[in-house]
Amino acid sequence: MGDTSGVYREAANSGMYEKVSGLTGKYDNVRRYWEDEITRIFTRPYLAGLVAEKINNMERLRILDLGCGSGDGLELLKSVNAKDASLVDHQVSHITPETLGVYRGVDMSELLIEQAREVHGSNGKVRFELGDFSVGLPVAENDDSYDIYFSSFGTLSHLKDDQLVRLLVDIAKHSGRHALLICDWLGRYSYEWQELWQLEEEPNYMMDYVVSYIYPEEERLDKELDCLTLRLVSPREIVSLVERASAEAGTDIELQVMFDRSVFVGRHMDTGDYCKYCQPLREAVNSLFEVNLRTDLETLIADYNARDGFPEVNRFFEMYQMSWNALVRYTMDLLSHYDSEGNSTGLPPIPGTYPEIVQGMMRNMQNIVESCHWISVGDTRANIIEPQLGYALRELEMKLQKGLGCGHGLVGIYEIRK
Repeated sequence: MGDTSGVYREAANSGMYEKVSGLTGKYDNVRRYWEDEITRIFTRPYLAGLVAEKINNMERLRILDLGCGSGDGLELLKSVNAKDASLVDHQVSHITPETLGVYRGVDMSELLIEQAREVHGSNGKVRFELGDFSVGLPVAENDDSYDIYFSSFGTLSHLKDDQLVRLLVDIAKHSGRHALLICDWLGRYSYEWQELWQLEEEPNYMMDYVVSYIYPEEERLDKELDCLTLRLVSPREIVSLVERASAEAGTDIELQVMFDRSVFVGRHMDTGDYCKYCQPLREAVNSLFEVNLRTDLETLIADYNARDGFPEVNRFFEMYQMSWNALVRYTMDLLSHYDSEGNSTGLPPIPGTYPEIVQGMMRNMQNIVESCHWISVGDTRANIIEPQLGYALRELEMKLQKGLGCGHGLVGIYEIRK
């Protein structure tokens, strides 16, 4: 046998031998299975209608991604699936090579643009460019209109009010007869930065946002970290600013849906940088989705600490926490009713006084546990039951949130029609 050290050294240096975990990092499990998917689910009906309209008109989609980073927006939009796809269907995405005409990503970071080109550069319909949308829409005078104007993960929080209005006016004027506008800000009332809440909503209220969560806990205190200055917004502020932009553009920018994303699971729940009461719930939910890893379900129990002066926000968080914990504890109770041989001692009752969405998720968990407790191959709890609990908690967020700005992200989906 010859010397193989060079082969293995080359393989190790490629980075392809690194063990990937969804417990940490930019693309952790919460990002992939919760945050991106919630945006996809809310976007689905509007994208489906737009794609059908384009096909009927013998046209293909044109997409402009503002703050594209390394191309995450392209991947998110391309993986928006049809809700009514059958189990036998193979292709379920609304955006396919056949329906996509042009994707253009714009970002101020040269490093991220280079990364995007490395990943997606082989696609001739995709291009990435440096651009600054804080001074208006970065399009050439002869650039055709786009069908989707997209931003993600707090991108528009980089803009102050006047900059945002100018960008929205430019989009409204530049768009064609029908366009989707997907906007993403940081929510003003996220529990993650409860210490920054204000009784009177100061205009252009900015926070120093530190990306401390990319480092292990033991390293955070020893590092001097740069911060981003980002705008915190409430739905009232957004409504006012969009109305102002619509009036200036002479074109209606019509809100279709506004929703909170990452309630209790935002990045800074685990750091506690802006709220001393935060618990590492994102870490616990990441564990639910991790293959072959059992989660201590007690680490999922939330304990919200109310702040005086915010009755509407406190009412939401109290209801959300109680619903979240009820579902977690019911799942724990379900698991305790089966012994190591899969024998049931009876199922716990579902209280009829609970909100219907909570009762429904409890029934779902009951069905999951009942239908798979007998499976003897693999770790059923880690690989089937726990991910389903993660999806059930995600469903609670989607159905119980009220778009108050109580999540890490506040997202608005708008339509422009002329």
